[in-house]
Amino acid sequence: MKEPFEKEKQESIKNLARSIDLKSLSNKWLADVSVYKYSYNFSWMGRPIIQFPQDIIAMQEIVWSVKPDLIIETGIAHGGSIIFYASLLELIGKDGQVLGIDIDIREHNRVEIENHPMFKRITMMEGSSIDEGIVKKVYEFAKGKKRILVVLDSNHTHEHVLKELELYSPLVTKGSYLVVFDTVVEDMPEGFFPDRPWDKGNNPKTAVWEFLEMNDRFEIDKEIEGKLLITVAPDGYLKCVKE
Repeated sequence: MKEPFEKEKQESIKNLARSIDLKSLSNKWLADVSVYKYSYNFSWMGRPIIQFPQDIIAMQEIVWSVKPDLIIETGIAHGGSIIFYASLLELIGKDGQVLGIDIDIREHNRVEIENHPMFKRITMMEGSSIDEGIVKKVYEFAKGKKRILVVLDSNHTHEHVLKELELYSPLVTKGSYLVVFDTVVEDMPEGFFPDRPWDKGNNPKTAVWEFLEMNDRFEIDKEIEGKLLITVAPDGYLKCVKE
């Protein structure tokens, strides 16, 4: 039986999720602050994390709940997110590891990451996340890991993300998550990203929708999106519900 606090929280989340006005306001706010590169304002343990605080909190809840043996993230950038995941695994204890993959790990970022106290839990691979050789190395690295969580945050085109979903979803274990960031691109006005190859109709969310049409192991965790309201990953928190 749920505690009164938990029951009250769940009811509040349901009410938030039903509010069309709040969702509209959240999308407007997201679009307005993105012009100022809002997500670039934050760091984790000294490294730029380039995420919204709301999504950072959501990921903390997921990691603490799942307690994965391995977190795989495509897209490293400045390294803040892989350091974030490593720090959570450090708090959990045991032997949890983080594997970061990026097509271009810039030297100054590599140096900072490798000199960070949390690097002891981090392994990095340089190359395209959909390259056959990289994928083979990832699967070899993941052997023997009982609980695996995957985060996709690299190239945001439909084609690339769909391929990542197909390649990495088999690694995600039941009860864990496959998180796809920047699905919010679909909710932004057309042409909002003029210097990027993704746009409305061609982005991570459209890839998620197509993926879910042919894969029944995952369901969108609407509760996360409902309680956050402000998130770059609407429809992107996918819970693995089958072996």
